[in-house]
Amino acid sequence: MNIWDRLFGATASAAPAAVFAVAIGVQAVAVAQSWGIRYWLVGGAAAVVVCVLALARRWQRTWLVVAGLGTAGLAVAAARLFHLPTEPGPAMALALAVLVGSAVRALPPVPAGSLAAGGFAVVVGAYLAARPHSSGASAVVAVNVAAWLGAVTVGLALRLLDGRAAATAERVRRDERLELARELHDVVAHHITGMLIQTQATQVIARKNPGQVTESLTGIETAGAEALRAMRRVVGLLRDTEDAPPASAGPEQLGALVERFNRQGPPVRLRVPDERAAWPPEVTSTVYRIVREALTNVARHAPHANTVSVTVDQDPAGISVEVIDDAPPGPARAAHRSGYGLVGMRERVETLGGTLRAGPRPGAGWSVLATLPTRSEWPR
Repeated sequence: MNIWDRLFGATASAAPAAVFAVAIGVQAVAVAQSWGIRYWLVGGAAAVVVCVLALARRWQRTWLVVAGLGTAGLAVAAARLFHLPTEPGPAMALALAVLVGSAVRALPPVPAGSLAAGGFAVVVGAYLAARPHSSGASAVVAVNVAAWLGAVTVGLALRLLDGRAAATAERVRRDERLELARELHDVVAHHITGMLIQTQATQVIARKNPGQVTESLTGIETAGAEALRAMRRVVGLLRDTEDAPPASAGPEQLGALVERFNRQGPPVRLRVPDERAAWPPEVTSTVYRIVREALTNVARHAPHANTVSVTVDQDPAGISVEVIDDAPPGPARAAHRSGYGLVGMRERVETLGGTLRAGPRPGAGWSVLATLPTRSEWPR
């Protein structure tokens, strides 16, 4: 994690707490000047509780929202019974807005709607409990109405955006599956064509040299088994199973890809093993796709990189593909690290039983690392 990620994470955590603290302080000063500080103690304590619940909303979202609404309801009742300033005050209204908005965004429709209705009930309760001649009562009620409307509106908008993002990611995965299905035709046709040729050759061998028939039949059996494995892998993927690796098209030329990139981006160093030609087509195609997507991301999001390194390696544990750049750190790069290109890469790699990691490097730059198991480790 680089300095920009640490700074962003610290800011995202500290900013809400700072806003809540300022709101509580401003409210305390306002009540002290108009009512006296002792009239704020109950409402202030309730506001602190609800703000803490809002900060911890990601842990147990439903129950924390329920607790926040319950605390607000008790504060409303106490304000009415003991002639205290109208509640919820601005600080508590802000915290309730965060809780309700997060519930509307993240929870299933029925719980989200129920909690939004609970927030509206608190607003209505504040209106009914407010004393007509109480100082600032109408303004406090207006703040609560605005906070609730804002929470529901923002929550629904973010929920819609999340839904669209999920639908787009699913469309990327589906497109990847369809492309793999098209590649299945080429792989299986290749194996079946070889089987037909070997079968015809076996007929000739059977007449001229029967002793070599066994060897020819072994070749046919191997080609048939490989075609069947490729079909099972892709059919399993198209059935949405998560552990079935795909078949892919024929070999791609990494050298030509790097050469094209060098004409429009930073220089690329390419290192590949000598035994690359022995890989099956699905592995070769996957390696090519990973490198192509990673270099595309460099061109889009790290044009100021000085060098890019592409390393493809193979050992007994499997095949690894790593693409790294040395672009200086910046917040723009982190915003694109979850792009849909990574979704497609991860879909292809994971269906082969591999793993994909992408993220910032220590100090500077970005790294994409994919590992693919050896053929013997693939699911059947």
